[in-house]
Order: sequence, then structure tokens, then C-alpha cells
Amino acid sequence: MWSCFAQLRIFIVWVFQELKLSSLFHSMIKRSVFKSNLKTLGLMRANDQSLDAINDDFYKPYIKVLYLPKGYSLTVDFNTFTTKQSTLFFISPNQFLQINLAGPDSGYFIFYNRDFYCIQIHDEEVACDGLLFNNIANMPMTTLTKDEDSSIKYLFDQIEFEFSLKDATHEEMIRTYLKQLFIKSARQWKKQHLGKIVAQQHNELEFFRKFTRLVEEHYKYKHSVSDYAEILSMASKTITHRFKRLNLLQPNEIIKNRLVLEAKRLLVHTSMTAKEIAFELGYEDPAYFSRQFMIKTGKSPSSFRAKFLGQNAEATT
Repeated sequence: MWSCFAQLRIFIVWVFQELKLSSLFHSMIKRSVFKSNLKTLGLMRANDQSLDAINDDFYKPYIKVLYLPKGYSLTVDFNTFTTKQSTLFFISPNQFLQINLAGPDSGYFIFYNRDFYCIQIHDEEVACDGLLFNNIANMPMTTLTKDEDSSIKYLFDQIEFEFSLKDATHEEMIRTYLKQLFIKSARQWKKQHLGKIVAQQHNELEFFRKFTRLVEEHYKYKHSVSDYAEILSMASKTITHRFKRLNLLQPNEIIKNRLVLEAKRLLVHTSMTAKEIAFELGYEDPAYFSRQFMIKTGKSPSSFRAKFLGQNAEATT
């Protein structure tokens, strides 16, 4: 009995020391943070000195925006990107983020919670939910031309400046700059990913965003296009035809891809079994889930986990 208490005491002391070290670690990195009631928004420079802080689990629950100049390498979920020019990345709380390499110039890292700025609530103003965030069909990233780079960097500079003022109105000013950032970025995303002609088809684009948001909300329980057709009060064929006009991945594939992405996350970041993951994602038959996973990835769930964790172990040795 005494041995159990001793082991528990050692564990509690270790956890406390880890929390103190984490707090000390974050205090060493210059951060500007706004906190009021439940609202939180923070900003720090992204560079070689701050990589470990940005990669820390501390920021996982937050929505994140990264402005990274040329020469950065980062991993988002299961994709690795290298910036060849200034690029914006929009990271949702459920996404895995790791910056692997910093470029020669500093970038910016913004983190905030939904109480500070809820994309869904402000969606009519910024029209970026389903494009920059919660986008199932494409990686939420936007590359910037030289002119766009100057315009976007100005917004980050102004947010940083607002923190230095410590004025009573700086919360609303920061929120205004953040809103401008989303509007400018959504415009640029549409140009890059949809082309000028499609970007002008406002109704079709809005439908794509709506469908994407619905899948993000219901993918664990609704696995077929007909499920979403019922919500949208239209025929499944109509949804398919509208996606064809946008020259995008078909809606059935979007649903499957979202399920597979979540399965990958659970396989890599939790100890859940394939059977438990199948039930978590709304599959009544775990064997059917495993077959679908195999079709999409070419690997069984257990093989995928073993390979990914094995590669990560090699990379850290």
C-alpha cells in the first residue's frame, strides 16, 4: 500500500515540475496576449527561437493563423509544406501542427479561442468558414504575391502595435484587423483554388461552403450524400451536379476523406483500437470501416499506425 502512495507522490511531483517547466518555457518566449473573461488572443513572432513554443501542446485547443515567409517547413496533419514565398496557414483546433524548420526571416503566429472570434458567428461578414477553416477539399493555405504580402504583413504589424498601446479599445481594433485578414485571405484563396470564373459564381461557391460546414458538423453520424441531401432539402443528384460545375472533388469523396482523416488522427494521436475508432466514427461494423480505410489509404488501420509511428520514432533518433 505504501509503495502505491509513494509512486503516486512521485508522479504528482513530476507532473507539477513539468507544468512549472512548461510555464517557464513559455514565459521566456516573447508573447503578446489579450485575456478578458473567456476571450483569449495571442501573437508571437515565428522564428527559430520560438519553434518549440509554437509546436507545444499548449496551443492545440486554439484556432491558429500563421504568416510564414520563404524557407519554412511545416507539417499539418499528414501533409508537409515548404514555403517558397510568403504563405498564410489557417489551422483549426483539431488539426496537428508542427513547424519543422524556420526560414531566415521572422513570421507571425496568432492563436485565439472562439470566445474572442467565432468564425461561425461572423461567417456572413467574412465568408471564410469552409474555405480558410474547416475546408475538407483543400488545404487551408494561401500564397501571397509581393503586393499581397505587403498588405497582409501590415495587418499583422498593426495587431502587434495594438498590443504595445494597451489602450482600452485595442480589443476591438485587434478583432477588426483579424476580420480584414480573413476577408483578404478568403478572396485570395478563391482566386488561387477556384479560378476567376468559378470565383464569380457566388451561389455555387456558397453552396460548396455550406456543404463543407455540414460535413464538418455531422461526418461522425452521416456518411452518405443522401443524408446531407435530406438536410439541404434537395436531391442527391443535384448536389453532385453542383459540385461538378465547380470542378471539385465529388461530395461522396469529401465525406469519405473527412472520415479517413479523423481515423488517421485517432490512430496516430490516441491509443484507441481500430474497433473503438470505427464506433467513434459512427460505423456499426468495424470490419466495414477497416475495408473503407484500406481502400482510401492502401493500408489497414493497424499497418498505418505502425508505419507512421515507426517513421516518427526514426526521425527523432
